[in-house]
This record gives sequence, C-alpha cells and structure tokens, in this order.
Amino acid sequence: MNVKLSGAGALGQTIIDRDAASLSPSYRREYSLVVDRAQGSEIWDVDGRRFIDFMAGVAVLNVGHRHPYVTEKVQEQIGRFWHICLSDFYYPQAVDLGEKLQAIAPMPDTKVYFGNSGTEAVEAAIKLARYHTGRNKYIGFLGGFHGRTLGSLSFTASKNVQRARYDMGVQVHHVPYPDPYRPLFQTTNGSNYGSAVADYLENEIFRAVLDPEDVAAILIEPIQGEGGYVVPAPGFFSRIRHLCDQHGILLILDEIQSGAGRTGKWWAVEHEAIEPDIVCFAKGIGSGFPIGGIIARRGVMTWKPGSHGSTFGGNPIVAVAALATLETIEQEGILAQAADTGEYITDALTEMAARHESMGDVRGRGLMIGIEFVKNRQTKERANGLRDKTIQKAFEAGLLLLPCGSSAIRMTPPLNIKQSLVDEGLSLFEMVLTSVERDYR
Repeated sequence: MNVKLSGAGALGQTIIDRDAASLSPSYRREYSLVVDRAQGSEIWDVDGRRFIDFMAGVAVLNVGHRHPYVTEKVQEQIGRFWHICLSDFYYPQAVDLGEKLQAIAPMPDTKVYFGNSGTEAVEAAIKLARYHTGRNKYIGFLGGFHGRTLGSLSFTASKNVQRARYDMGVQVHHVPYPDPYRPLFQTTNGSNYGSAVADYLENEIFRAVLDPEDVAAILIEPIQGEGGYVVPAPGFFSRIRHLCDQHGILLILDEIQSGAGRTGKWWAVEHEAIEPDIVCFAKGIGSGFPIGGIIARRGVMTWKPGSHGSTFGGNPIVAVAALATLETIEQEGILAQAADTGEYITDALTEMAARHESMGDVRGRGLMIGIEFVKNRQTKERANGLRDKTIQKAFEAGLLLLPCGSSAIRMTPPLNIKQSLVDEGLSLFEMVLTSVERDYR
C-alpha cells in the first residue's frame, strides 16, 4: 500500500514526528491513526476523533477492545503473580488454557505448546515437524504470510520487501495457492482449480523437483490472509490431506489470522472437513495480549524436554486473557454471531458491487472478508491506487480498514460488533468508495 501519513490531528502529528525520530523505520504504518482509547468496536484517537473498527488490530480483538470479562480476569491475575517461566515451573493458568485448546482443537488427542507470537508459532511447528520426521524440506504457497523470523520468513511469499536481503532459513518449495479468482493454471476436463494445483504438486513438483519422502511438512493457511483473503478452491484440502497421508508428510495449518472463531467456526479448517497434524495459533486467541503456539497430535509432539521453550510463552496473565477470550466466545454465542454478521456484510457488499464496477470480487467466511478492486472486471486488472485511496479516505471519514494482497481490502471487525456499527461502517464505506471512484474515472 502506498502510505501517506496525513490526516492526523495536531496532537497526533506531534506523536508521529516523535515516533519517526525514535523508532525503527521497519515499522510500516497503514495511515496516521494515533490511538488514545478503545472500547468494543470503537476507537478514539489522541485528538478525540471517533472511529468504527473494521480491522480489530489486524484480526486480533475477536471479542472487541477491553471486553469486561477479559478485563476482570486479567485484573484478578495481576493481583496474584505476573511471571515465573513455564519452561521451568508449573502453574494452573497455562494448564487451564491448554486443556481448553485441546477441547476445541480440530483434531483429536493433542498437546499444546505456548510461545509469544504468530511467527514463533510457525517456528515451533516447522521445528517440530523436522524433529518428528527427520526430514528437512517443506512445501509453502505463493502469497502466504507466516511471519518475519528467519524460519517463518522462508515460507512467507506475499511481499518481496519482507524477504529482501535474507537467505532462506529452511528449504521451502513454493507452489501456487488455489486462488479461484486469479488462477495461475488452466483447468482441463472439467476439473476445478483446487484439483489443478494439487495435480501440479503431485505430478510435477513431486515427480521432477522434490522427492516427497524428503518433505517434512506442508504449511498452508486455510484462508490466505495477507495474500488477499483468498478462499481456496473446493476440493483442494482433501487432496492435500491425501498426499500427506500417502507420503508421511505432516500437514501444518497456519490459523493465526483465521482461528479463534474468525470464520464462524473455531478454526477455518473446519469448513474443509479435514484434520491437520499441527495447528498454529496466535492473534485472536489473546485479545491483544502477546500469545502464540501450536496444537499438535500427541503422536507428533515427540520432542524431548529442553528441545524447545520460551521464557515468556504461556505467561500467566496472557494465559488468563486467552482463556477468558475463548470462554467469552463460547458463552456469548459469538461463533454464530460471527457467521451471521459475516453473511450480512458479505450480502451487503455483493449488493453494493452491483453499483460499483471497481469491486471485482467479494469473498470470505464469517468475519474474514476480502474485497478485490479492479480497473476492469473482464481483465481483472488490479486497481491498487483506488484501493489505497479508499482506505485512506475511509480513515479520514472515521472507518478503520486494512489492505491485503496487492489490490484487496479486508474487513475484520470484532466478532461481536453491534449491528448499528456494522450498518454505520458499511454506509461510510460506500460513501467513500463512491467519492474515490469518481476521482479515478
């Protein structure tokens, strides 16, 4: 996205100037939002301006900002103890969260490891896969984003700036993601695009490039996030599961952005009716507290004590926040709410697209919704500039959005967002888009 840090108030601009003088230039800001406080699905900046939150801290705040139950449980834990190190000692908060994750896992008979972030979750998963299988090669997907540390960065293939001046930390072979809107392969004999990508992996990569018996794992997002909120073509995951079973390859699912109810189910893979071997989680599990980790089949998590660990992973305050988040989703019926609200927004956007030629594709599951912008619906030429301008103008109008892929906008509000805020946000979005389209004619 072409970032222009304009639109901040007077106080906000002074903080942006101080930020530029003191913090790393590697931080990439989307627009000049300078936050003062937040509650539910609303944010106020330091100059007192109100915003509707359709991005939830990059799909993190699944039960909204400062949910009362999460706040209460965190405050209780702060009054008990803050840290002792799970790698060396025991405490019930981590066990409680581990048991809850086992209960909602998308496969049976599991164990849980805790880290501090999504990229740490991916690092743990690929390290465990190598430890368990004794193999050292992997399959990743073009457009995927899995983090910025050296191992996870080897899989990341969404923006070249993220990989500039780095060598691969592990041996990853990338294949196309089964994107039905922008397919890289032609389909034949009535086959769908999911089958075409699986055929390419099985009949070309595994035949001519890579012995499948050398592959430790396939790492994939069940819905591609940073790559454009791409929902995979039907049938793809069943084929990939079969290939993994055939060759003793582990299937790792990166549910960092799609998990914790974001798609209307606990895990996006539940829409695919297959079971993974390892699931990476982070983001929406912790309501903004730093957490990440993996859920793995008990028979796969075979590493020995000391093989992997973390000073702060499974921190008691974070564990309590995460458990309270999952309990809130369950007790307040938020999975069903996310599915219903997602359907409502998707229907509204689809109806809106009839009035806006720039909206080339509306896709998603639950409240993981992507809108692809094009200059021409037939050629599907990307409308990057229009997308960027829409996000900036939406910010200036009081609606917070984020980009994904080269020319898409994601809508990821808190899963419990109020209907009135949904309607207000959609109205702002169409108002802004109408103005931006007029400028681009």
